[in-house]
Amino acid sequence: MPENVIIIGSGPAAWTAAIYAGRANLNPLVFQGNPNDRKNQENGTLPLGQLALTTEVENFPSWPSGDTRQYLKTALKEEDQPYWVQDDSRPQPTHGINGPELMALMRQQAVQSGTRIESKDVVKLDLLKRPFALTTHDGQTTEAHSLVIATGARANYLGLPSEDAYKNRGVSACAVCDGALPRFRNKSIVVVGGGDSAVEEASYLTKFATDVQLLVRRDALRASKVMQDRAKSNPKINIRWHTEVDEVLGEDKKGVTAVRIKSNKTGEKVEVPAAGLFLAIGHTPNTSFLGGQVELHPTGYIKWTTLGRTYTSVEGVFAAGDVADDYYKQAISAAGTGCMAALDAERFLGHHGLV
Repeated sequence: MPENVIIIGSGPAAWTAAIYAGRANLNPLVFQGNPNDRKNQENGTLPLGQLALTTEVENFPSWPSGDTRQYLKTALKEEDQPYWVQDDSRPQPTHGINGPELMALMRQQAVQSGTRIESKDVVKLDLLKRPFALTTHDGQTTEAHSLVIATGARANYLGLPSEDAYKNRGVSACAVCDGALPRFRNKSIVVVGGGDSAVEEASYLTKFATDVQLLVRRDALRASKVMQDRAKSNPKINIRWHTEVDEVLGEDKKGVTAVRIKSNKTGEKVEVPAAGLFLAIGHTPNTSFLGGQVELHPTGYIKWTTLGRTYTSVEGVFAAGDVADDYYKQAISAAGTGCMAALDAERFLGHHGLV
C-alpha cells in the first residue's frame, strides 16, 4: 500500500512538514537518514540535520534565554535527552536553546502528531512511475503518492583536521546563526571567502567583533561592486589578499584562540589571534540522490516552479528548506517552507482523490 506522503530529511523543514502532515491525518513517513553511515558523519547529514551540530540557538522564536533542563526532562524521552540534562552538576546552557535540543523537540512533536520514522538513507528515486518509488540504502523499496524533499544543504569547509576539531567551538559557517554568541563578542574574528556571502558575513560580524580579518585567495573580491565598497570602507574589516588558512589553533576549554594564515604568493605564515573562524565559501545542496529527475538551478538547488508554492518540476513532489533555499538559509525560514510543503502535499492528495 503506497504511503500518502514521504518526507526525506531530518532538519527543521522536515520535522515541521511532518508535524503538519501528521495533524492532517496523512500518517507521514520520514526517512531521517542513517546515523551509522560514515559519509553522513563526515558531511554533517546525520539525523536531526545541521542544527544537531550547533550549540546555542538564540534566534528561533519561543526560545529566549533561560534554563531549559526541567522542560527537556518532561518533553523528551530519556533516550532522546542530551546527556547534560540528567547531570545536575553540569552547567546548563542559558543562551536560547541548543541545536540538538531544538531538533529533538521538533522530532518528538512530529511523532506525537502521528509521524513514523525510518533511520535510513534514500539512495534512489523513480519519479516517472505513479506512485513514486523510493529505494533505501538497505535495498528496500517504498511507494508514495507524494514526496517532500527536505534534505538541506551542507556548508563547504576547507577540509583541515584542526578545522573539524573546533567546529562549534569557534569554527562556524553561519554568522547570522552564531555571530552574536558571547564567545565572539569584543574579540577578533577571521572570515574566509571573497563573494557576496563572505562580505555580508564579515559586515554582520563587525556588529560584535573588535575586528574582522577577511581572507581572500586572490587579489580581488568576487562580490558585487556595492558589497566590495562596503567591505573596503568598513574600518573594522581588514582584507588580506592572496591569503589562505594554514591551521586553526585553540585550546580544549577555550576553543579557537588563533588562526595561522599563509600567503599563497610568498608562503609566509603568520598567527592571527582570533576567537572564531567563519567559512563563507558556499553550500552544497543534498540532491545527488535525485538522479536528475527534478529540475535544479545551475547552483544545484531544487527549483521551486511556482511563486509562493513549494512545487517542483514533478507534480506531487515538493521541496522545503535549504535544499531549495539558497538565500535565507535559516532554521525558521526552513520550518516555514516545511509547513507550506505539507499543506501543498495535502491539497495535492485531496485534489487527486488519493486521501
